[in-house]
Amino acid sequence: MMSLNRSIFLSNAGISSSSSPFTGGQRGSVPSVPSSLRVVAVNSNRDRNGSVLTEATRKDVRDGAASSSVIDADSKSTVAPGGPHDVYGEDAATEEQVVTPWFVSVASGYSLLRDPHHNKGLAFTDKERAAHYLRGLLPPTVVSQELQVKKLMHIIRQYQVPLQKYMAMMDLQESNEKLFYKLLIDNVEEMLPIVYTPTVGEACQKYGSIFGRPQGLYISLKEKGCIHEVLRNWPEKNIEVIVVTDGERILGLGDLGCQGMGIPVGKLALYTALGGVRPSACLPVTIDVGTNNENLLNDEYYIGLRQRRATGQEYAELLHEFMSAVKQTYGEKVLIQFEDFANHNAFDLLAKYSTTHLVFNDDIQGTASVVLAGLVAALKVVGGTLADHTFLFLGAGEAGTGIAELIALEISKQTNMPVEETRKKVWLVDSKGLIVSSRRESLQHFKKPWAHEHEPVKTLLDAVNDIKPTVLIGTSGVGKTFTKEVIEAMASFNEKPIILSLSNPTSQSECTAEEAYTWSQGRAIFASGSPFAPFEYEGKTFMPGQANNAYIFPGLGLGLIMSGAIRVHDDMLLAASEALAAQVTQENFDQGLIYPPFKNIRKISAEIAAKVAAKAYELGLATRVPPPRDLVKHAESCMYSPAYRSYR
Repeated sequence: MMSLNRSIFLSNAGISSSSSPFTGGQRGSVPSVPSSLRVVAVNSNRDRNGSVLTEATRKDVRDGAASSSVIDADSKSTVAPGGPHDVYGEDAATEEQVVTPWFVSVASGYSLLRDPHHNKGLAFTDKERAAHYLRGLLPPTVVSQELQVKKLMHIIRQYQVPLQKYMAMMDLQESNEKLFYKLLIDNVEEMLPIVYTPTVGEACQKYGSIFGRPQGLYISLKEKGCIHEVLRNWPEKNIEVIVVTDGERILGLGDLGCQGMGIPVGKLALYTALGGVRPSACLPVTIDVGTNNENLLNDEYYIGLRQRRATGQEYAELLHEFMSAVKQTYGEKVLIQFEDFANHNAFDLLAKYSTTHLVFNDDIQGTASVVLAGLVAALKVVGGTLADHTFLFLGAGEAGTGIAELIALEISKQTNMPVEETRKKVWLVDSKGLIVSSRRESLQHFKKPWAHEHEPVKTLLDAVNDIKPTVLIGTSGVGKTFTKEVIEAMASFNEKPIILSLSNPTSQSECTAEEAYTWSQGRAIFASGSPFAPFEYEGKTFMPGQANNAYIFPGLGLGLIMSGAIRVHDDMLLAASEALAAQVTQENFDQGLIYPPFKNIRKISAEIAAKVAAKAYELGLATRVPPPRDLVKHAESCMYSPAYRSYR
């Protein structure tokens, strides 16, 4: 039995008791302690959550103040770019209201080194090592967090295979959480393609082979009838963002079943690194209803249910139980992000739950918002308004129709024309050719608004020559479909054709940056879904932009959380697009970019969060009132800090 004097006590002493939307629980309450870290003491009493409290602790909580803070902020630590000094880091960020000081007991010694939330590795000072029974468990040297980052980046750069880098990052996340986020934030442009697309696609394909520790909740058909119980098994209780997938349409790779968990894990890492949402508020979830991927069903390393996918009522009942259990467990203000659901479920789920839950589909709405931002920015180069342009899509699924609808809504907003009219500026091509009115009866419901009057057209090239679009957007998930003939045709009637090749991963991109620039004689304004290296054409170096959803969803999520929004509205997505487009500078345009560099992503996310929150207040959907005077500064102050804190 470990005595209490062999524990680290973490205190929120010194936090103001004034109203703030970012601390959880009731005033004077003590949050529960993960069972693996609880300390049992003789003559101790337990609070209502089962945590052990000493007499001193109970007195401090009762009095509303602690005599001194046992865990202090490192005086030299600062928030990553875009955020101010954040004394209490994750404990103060994105929680519901300020609470009185509290203590949490955390096992020390060897257990402390195995706790990713508090482990600092060689950054533990001599004083900390002596106080917390770490002497002899670490080499004698003490290093800074900055040196740890430098060393790890050196190691990661030695790996030649991106998947090896991904696995190294996941191992780091499981051993030292703050160092993981510090490294990711400080090297975001280099590491983003590793922790997310395109590398995460390969990670999902091989997830069964590389699976180590579980990083989220797996809810399968076996859990039907007890999902509320399953949610309670998750150690963190103050959840504010859930990313959930059923693995049926992972990027452009198809049905990966249970192995799609890499997507929610990666997305939530970006919520923290780019948007500042504290890690403990994030919950990755995979809904496992089976898979129709025969290769996985026959793979001895596959980690999911070995059965064909459940559909119809069985599927709907499981999802409904999950959505109900989430609301019951975490409340109405938890953000649920649907990720990589197949078309036939994605639209239905969004329509069904958007009126009862705070839900967001990144494939439909997030992609739309980031693409609209790129188009708005590109207008500063090509001129005119959105209404002056004609848009042609290759691909009429979640991403394509989602982008098309947001473009039509923005044109409607700018011109006061009915959205039914503005949709006529947008044309879509699917696997059967141009979507036209003569095909209406056979179309899926989400394609019907785009069935315009026109003769049937079978190929993309013919559609380009007939429609003569100024903007060509690829969301097909099929690589090499923007052929030389297609891009040359675009360049023949546009001085600066806008070409967006958005499908992920890189292998599925409709064309490469090199192809777009070469076949358009260097005149194309190009962006892609996956990153491409800079390309030189006739003495000019082009920096291909990346229409990455990571520009939008972290800031959107932060804005929803800090305003206490209860629903997502289309106007919030438009506000996010406008905020992102406003961050593109003339220097970026001169390099051929229509998106700002990712190195400033935390500042960008704060601007987006502020605009989203302002729109939530304007629409009457915010519950945290009154609104802060300066929403941008408020967003920055709420961001999680990965800097180490000092232990007494």
